[in-house]
Amino acid sequence: MDRAVEAAGLAAEAHDLSLWSLFLQADIVVKAVMVGLLLASVWVWAIIFEKVATLRRLNARADGFEDDFWSGRDLGELFERVRDEPRHPMEAVFAAAMREWQKSAARLAHASESVRAALKERIERAMSITIQREMERLERWMVFLASVGSAAPFVGLFGTVWGIMNSFAAIAQMRNTSLAVVAPGIAEALFATAIGLAAAIPAVLAYNTISTNLARYAARLEAFAGEFGAILSRQIEDKRA
Repeated sequence: MDRAVEAAGLAAEAHDLSLWSLFLQADIVVKAVMVGLLLASVWVWAIIFEKVATLRRLNARADGFEDDFWSGRDLGELFERVRDEPRHPMEAVFAAAMREWQKSAARLAHASESVRAALKERIERAMSITIQREMERLERWMVFLASVGSAAPFVGLFGTVWGIMNSFAAIAQMRNTSLAVVAPGIAEALFATAIGLAAAIPAVLAYNTISTNLARYAARLEAFAGEFGAILSRQIEDKRA
């Protein structure tokens, strides 16, 4: 009687299809795949929250800076406030252009056309390089999102194939093809694919959404740089002798 009860308990444990039991009963390779995908999923969500919060904060600060910029206040005073520690990319673009302007503004009254053209080019280049540098910093970890979105399903599929191979090998040794024997091994293997999809789907959706928002922010910086460059260009023309 005791042996029968023990055998029944072992059978119940063997056929436990809860997620935790599926993980514990899986092969070591399948476990490694599952753990790797779970860690990737956690990192994906951390990146998503960080990017969304950062873009929201940067857009709010850009709104405030543009209000100050177009309010008519002296640009020199605004530059003194942001020159040492720009708090966001738009301030960095503004500061880069103003540094180039102040280096040569005092000599523009008697400058030749070539000198004026060179100054315009340096200002535009300084703003362009700053935008590129700031966007590269904002786009950090975007490659990871794209990689997880494309690779996670295949990594999960690898775990599934490996688990099914082991399940079939165990079935061949037991010489029993009943559903009660086959189902647990197949469920363990498919669990890896499910985790892979759970990591990949948010990564793909987040990558597309965040990439679009980053492109919009880059366009906003480019528009500001163009408007500010036009203002400085008029200032250069007004300083003719």
